[in-house]
Amino acid sequence: MFLKKLAVHHIIWVATISFLVISCVLAYLGNLNYFFLIIPFYLLYIIIQDTSQSSHTVKKNYPIVGRFRYFLESFRPEMRQYFFEGELDGKPFNRRQRSIVYQRAKNVKQTISFGMQDDPNRIGYEWAAHSIYPKRADKQFFRTTVGNEQCLQPYSASIYNISAMSYGALSKTAISSLNKGAQLGGFAHNTGEGGISNFHLEGGDLIWQIGTGYFGCRNDDGTFSEQLYAEKTSFPQVKMIELKLSQGAKPGHGGLLPGEKNTPEIAKIRNIQPHIAVHSPAGHTAFSNGVELLYFLKKMRDLSKGKPVGFKICIGRQDEFISIIQAMKETGIVPDFITVDGAEGGTGAAPLEFIDYMGMALADGLIFVSKVLKEYGLRDQIKIMASGKIITGFDIAKAMSLGADACYSARGMMFALGCIQALQCDSGKCPVGIATQDKNLYKGLDITDKSVRVAHFHNNTLKAFAEFIGACGFDSPKAITPDVFYRRIDHKTNESFASLFFNNYENKTKTEKINLN
Repeated sequence: MFLKKLAVHHIIWVATISFLVISCVLAYLGNLNYFFLIIPFYLLYIIIQDTSQSSHTVKKNYPIVGRFRYFLESFRPEMRQYFFEGELDGKPFNRRQRSIVYQRAKNVKQTISFGMQDDPNRIGYEWAAHSIYPKRADKQFFRTTVGNEQCLQPYSASIYNISAMSYGALSKTAISSLNKGAQLGGFAHNTGEGGISNFHLEGGDLIWQIGTGYFGCRNDDGTFSEQLYAEKTSFPQVKMIELKLSQGAKPGHGGLLPGEKNTPEIAKIRNIQPHIAVHSPAGHTAFSNGVELLYFLKKMRDLSKGKPVGFKICIGRQDEFISIIQAMKETGIVPDFITVDGAEGGTGAAPLEFIDYMGMALADGLIFVSKVLKEYGLRDQIKIMASGKIITGFDIAKAMSLGADACYSARGMMFALGCIQALQCDSGKCPVGIATQDKNLYKGLDITDKSVRVAHFHNNTLKAFAEFIGACGFDSPKAITPDVFYRRIDHKTNESFASLFFNNYENKTKTEKINLN
């Protein structure tokens, strides 16, 4: 009856003090080593600490016991991923997706046994219609030339490349591995907005991305430096220049480099102060409207002696993108490419509101951009690059059916390096040494091994892509059409991409809808 009237924390107090008294008595009588007294005194210290703090109500009401709640929570993600997560449950990438990247990167068995695990009857399920007259798609055609008539140095790019990830966000061993992998596989490596480091110069082709911070080509006051830009674009490894207007994972929000990742070496590359958190501005200072943007792109092309230039954007306000296209017609300045980043794209750090609720999804962005460019007669002059959770041959084929000429992958390439989706990118404690500047962590990433894995992943993904589009009756990426891709829109109807997204599609067929009623 007495214990029932006591609150839980009172019971814990009584039990701990009793334990301490009994231990002291036993030690005094010689039945217990005095060293053992550390345990009850430490428990008493914890109780005092828990009950005197005001930050955690659970620990205050349940001293000692309440700490188990936070202990169990600390490894909940790992327990869920390794023991409880289903093959299709994980986010942002499920186990099925991660596993196929690991297998292709290691160049081991890539086949699946017994049957599909997805539900083909669920609303939103997407699939492709195969042909009874399959063709052989040749990988030698898996390149696209970026550069219109205003470009003096066009670049033949792979249709699958490494997306933007900066040195600083990623470790030196990760960047070196990616670049050497790009060299081995014959594809391009986007630098991210953090500038060009020595680790980007391992032999792979570079797409130099320049963001709002103008890192690598900035003056001391943060403005654009023409001199530094011209110097860097003269590097033979730099094949294209991408001006970042917005990023899918955090459109309208500047980048963030945590202070613990901002080493003196990284600060020197970016021309910033070391050991401080660096926020890139949300917007550019070099221009403020579509016309100014295009003249800035022209300046970038001229200073680079005619290398392909373009911009990266996550579609938000559609009228603003249309105004940029209208400015192209007005000024006659046409960029060589546009990178469309989907809202499902990744990042090392961003507010939840931006990651989950800002920007247009990749598929919708590709459709919109492609339609607008066609409407203004510019589609043939501008290549479209797609970025956002593209890791399989189906992902590439789908993006191309919606208007993309080539694709990027960031997290897919990270998986190829050994990323385990620990979701610790912004902590500096990446357990596999990829998203960290901790030498004790990144030194474990073997460049020779991981660069080969990156090349394998690229090669095997394109091999799967070739087999996939061949089965659909296409012999090259340019031949892919949206009428063979379908989405289940209700429990009785599958509708083709051509019917869903391209009402005026010139090659409509009579099988755009498959009604099961």
